[in-house]
Amino acid sequence: MAMIKCPECGHEISDQAPYCPSCGVAIKDKLTKCPACGQVYFKDQPACPKCGHPTNGQTENAGINTPATVTENTSATVTENTTTPTKRNNLLVAAVAVFAALLIGGICYFFYHQSSVERENQAYEYALSSTDVQVVQNYLDTYMDEASEEHIQNMEKHLSELKQSDEEWTNALVSGSKSALEQYLEQHPDSPFKSLAIHKIDSIDWAAAQAANTVEAMETYLEQHADGEHVDEANQNIKGINAKTVQPEDKLMVRSIFDSFFSSINNKDEDAVTSAFGSLINSFLGKTNATRNDVVTFLHKIYKTDIASMDWSTVGDYTINKKEVGDGQYEYSVSFTAGQNVSHTDGTNVQNKYRISAKINPDGKITDLNMVKLLE
Repeated sequence: MAMIKCPECGHEISDQAPYCPSCGVAIKDKLTKCPACGQVYFKDQPACPKCGHPTNGQTENAGINTPATVTENTSATVTENTTTPTKRNNLLVAAVAVFAALLIGGICYFFYHQSSVERENQAYEYALSSTDVQVVQNYLDTYMDEASEEHIQNMEKHLSELKQSDEEWTNALVSGSKSALEQYLEQHPDSPFKSLAIHKIDSIDWAAAQAANTVEAMETYLEQHADGEHVDEANQNIKGINAKTVQPEDKLMVRSIFDSFFSSINNKDEDAVTSAFGSLINSFLGKTNATRNDVVTFLHKIYKTDIASMDWSTVGDYTINKKEVGDGQYEYSVSFTAGQNVSHTDGTNVQNKYRISAKINPDGKITDLNMVKLLE
């Protein structure tokens, strides 16, 4: 009797014991000893679990099979026994390979599917935000069989709206109407034709301003199109019109200057009379390069000792010509009729009329003044 280790639990037991007292596994006639390494193991195992030596024909010795003389029969047994684990190993390798292939295929499909879904979502977002009919149609053609039903329905609705917008744009464009174009923009604020519609409206309003060719028309265009295509032209036209067209404010300014001048003469106010003139007087009552002293002399001259009072007034028949002499600076040439009512100390009255010609500088001062008495 010899002591061995139980192949099942590793406890030491007798090689003659029918069962392991520790784990209960059958021992007698169930064990064999590896001729290569001496490992004791169950003889129904195809090979030694320690060194892998194949189990072959063995003789029993006190419950343990020992190697017998190798014969022709044992050679056949070895061949048969070594063939069995090889087949099993091949099957195991094949199974592992199939499993690995399925696993890799599944992983690849997962990532491919995720990539496809991501591409479709990106294409969906792009097409849904696009105002190009062709972009939307391309999405439908590409993803009709891949996209969700919700995506397809939303895109078909978007495509229908774009086609309707295109039709309405064509109608507005053909009409050539400003109101039709404005209505189109109101209904389709994000239309791809928005910039073109704004351009058309700008052109319509500019054509109207050019046709009127007035300061008011140009200013109306600028109010409606602060960033319009013809802003510079409109401003230039306003300057040009102002340079040669007498505006109501120009007439008011000229009349105010001469009303004040004649009122100062009526009041014999030397300071007020001379302040109506510029520092340089080109011509005054026929005298060139006159001065303000010449204006004072004129005032004293017309008020003779026998004159009790004098009343000058304008008839209002102003003829005004305007000339640009600088950037936004204008000179006015004026002619009009003035009446003079002279009351003498003896109670007699004399009425005279004069044709006045004058010039006013950009500062609103008289630089030229001449008059001719009109005969009745």
